[in-house]
Amino acid sequence: MIAHIVLFTLKESTPEGIEKAKQLLLSMDGKVEMLRQLEVGVDVIRSPRSADIALYTRFDSLEDLQAYQVHPYHADTVAAYMRSVCSSVVAADYHC
Repeated sequence: MIAHIVLFTLKESTPEGIEKAKQLLLSMDGKVEMLRQLEVGVDVIRSPRSADIALYTRFDSLEDLQAYQVHPYHADTVAAYMRSVCSSVVAADYHC
């Protein structure tokens, strides 16, 4: 299995903006068939080093993760929106 973790910091960290981004990320469930696990969390500490939203996903293989990256719903809808509203995005991918 491959774990894919992404931390998003929004340009404007309003409760409404965070909730909209969270719901859009969660909307991939059932639309992106290679996703084996999808979890989205909102930061509760709110420290200067915190990101606003964490995305945790799992895939059966590295090939499935790569297919996810170019999947039309992920690339054209979710990733495009997140790029437009984020000031920072960092990711880590590892075998689990």
